[in-house]
Amino acid sequence: PPSRPREQAAARLGLSAPVTTLSGIKEAFAEKFARLGVTTIRDLLQLFPRRYDDFRRLKLIGQLEYGEEVTIIATVWEAGVRRTRGGAQMFQAVLSDDSGVIQCTWFNQAYLLDKLTRGTQIVISGRVEEYMGRLTFQNPEWEPLDKELLHTARLVPVYPLTEGITNRWLRRVMKRVVEYWTPRVADHLPASVTQPAHLADLGMALRQVHFPEDWDDLNRARKRLAFDELFLIQMGVLIQRQAWRSEQGRALEFDLAAVEQLVAGLPYLLTAAQRHALDEILADLRQAVPMNRLLQGDVGSGKTVVAAAAAWAAMQAGAQVAFMAPTEILAEQHARTMANILGERATLRLLTGSTPEAEKQMIYGELAEGKANIVVGTHALIQAGVVFHDLGLIVIDEQHRFGVQQRAALRQKGYLPHVLVMTATPIPRTLALTLYGDLDLSLINEMPPGRQKIETHWLFPTERERAYTFVRSQVSKGHQAFIICPLVKESEKLKARDMEVKSAVEEYKRLKQEIFPQLRLGLLHGRMKGEEKEATMGQFARGELDVLVSTSVVEVGIDVPNATVMLVEGANRFGLSQLHQFRGRVGRGTAPAFCLLLADSGNATSDERLSAIETISDGFALAEKDLELRGPGEFFGTRQSGLPDLRMAKVTDVNLLELARAQAEKLFRADPGLKAPEHQLLAERVNRFWSGEGDIS
Repeated sequence: PPSRPREQAAARLGLSAPVTTLSGIKEAFAEKFARLGVTTIRDLLQLFPRRYDDFRRLKLIGQLEYGEEVTIIATVWEAGVRRTRGGAQMFQAVLSDDSGVIQCTWFNQAYLLDKLTRGTQIVISGRVEEYMGRLTFQNPEWEPLDKELLHTARLVPVYPLTEGITNRWLRRVMKRVVEYWTPRVADHLPASVTQPAHLADLGMALRQVHFPEDWDDLNRARKRLAFDELFLIQMGVLIQRQAWRSEQGRALEFDLAAVEQLVAGLPYLLTAAQRHALDEILADLRQAVPMNRLLQGDVGSGKTVVAAAAAWAAMQAGAQVAFMAPTEILAEQHARTMANILGERATLRLLTGSTPEAEKQMIYGELAEGKANIVVGTHALIQAGVVFHDLGLIVIDEQHRFGVQQRAALRQKGYLPHVLVMTATPIPRTLALTLYGDLDLSLINEMPPGRQKIETHWLFPTERERAYTFVRSQVSKGHQAFIICPLVKESEKLKARDMEVKSAVEEYKRLKQEIFPQLRLGLLHGRMKGEEKEATMGQFARGELDVLVSTSVVEVGIDVPNATVMLVEGANRFGLSQLHQFRGRVGRGTAPAFCLLLADSGNATSDERLSAIETISDGFALAEKDLELRGPGEFFGTRQSGLPDLRMAKVTDVNLLELARAQAEKLFRADPGLKAPEHQLLAERVNRFWSGEGDIS
């Protein structure tokens, strides 16, 4: 039992105890741990190894071969410290066993002189290197033979680190924590789940994931921990769906004939998929349960038309409609499209960050009084000044770009309004069911007649001049072209926004002066004011510009049927779904369209992406590939999607995902409120897993 005061405090607080209650971890180390996301003992147990070194192969020195990872048991024959020409300290030891001798070198570890003294028996694990024709070890792991082996002769965990924390130190800390705490971890999953799913006990899984006996035990541990995450997601989704459906909303009474009249007046027929999606949405609007539906459709499949018809139905019932988009460019595009479709039927307003203050105040007044019945906008819609007279329908476009709180804030502007969320990012079915299981799904999986298949070519940097020549030839035929400047990595995007704009400006100048001096070029980037963007896009749409040079802001929101070429610089820096979005900007007219992807460098993953988009035109097939290559975190940006961090699970593991979903649904049917005594730990675990996320759709 714990005897020291700090250990007693840890035992009393349980897994929620701060890491400073562990012996040997003072505030300085706690600050380092915080950089790894570790503040409590529970966090430490969930700091899983990122890989394992397999040092179980035990050999004699005389049997060693170059390049193998291996373990030897040997005696220190001689040892000493010397300096390299550069002044660095180098500790060298000659080790021997009955079969031979080998030299080991450790850089900047002179303290080993006191530990590895002549005659000491040690265990060495590492990769066999070669130096001056002799086999050696460089910076191998080592341990005294008489101690329990943590760093050698086993599957050795390799942890994510930060400055000031080494793997050797962390393994020693983790071993103490694992040995004391895993027998005391209460399993939150009831036997009714673990037994039919053939899952390991939680304590065993945590022990084996840190210090596995063999690969089979490790795989069983990983399966259990990955199942936990997927199961908790499913439970959260089911609870959210029940909470949403248990609310008494408002059925919107509208004249179906008037909606059909709007649809009949369109200059084109709806596709069967559009018609089906619209019917599902209209049926939802007539229900007293608030609609909570996701409308998925590839670029150009006609989601906005469906949303406009739904908006018209809501307006007929006397309700107001809010349409939120992630960028001003997209909001402006949607406002134009909705105005064209609805015409004089609606009083439509556009509200963005760039809307002049006086106009904002006027719109606020019209919304509060009910004079404006539809507003299209950006995050500006969730400002405190926006008050609706009677908000009945919310449409959110590219919804994964909004945080959970932003979506919830818009919902709170009305009394349980109906919600339609849309995305042009095709979401693989497995991921959609995981992330959006609380939403009903509508799918527009066919394109309107006449949409061109876009010919896509992946080009090397040496072929850039060919690409420029092709652009000139298309312009000479009366067409237009987009040129996208490379985007910095997503993780650097906020820090490097200025750099992104700068590169676009510089590239624009270079193209204008050196490459296309005879052509009319325009520039578009995210730092331009709304009216500047609007003016540039207007010029391009009217054919007053031949080439539009842009950052990724062009990904959504521009519809120019005369544009036939999309040239993407630095194409290797984009995900498949984003490249597919770019490609969807062309091919909207009757002329053949082309997408040229210029890679400025490459690796196996980016090469596979570019090869895929060159051959696959279906957005959903590409999304499956993108998810496979990048994982869900990068696919969406984990936090933006409302998905808690996944430490172990992969949503590409369809079998485990379906197992978790089936078990969650079975348990939820039996005890939807998780009220049974045997489900109390699970209820706490679900709440902690979703901590503060609230509305996850």
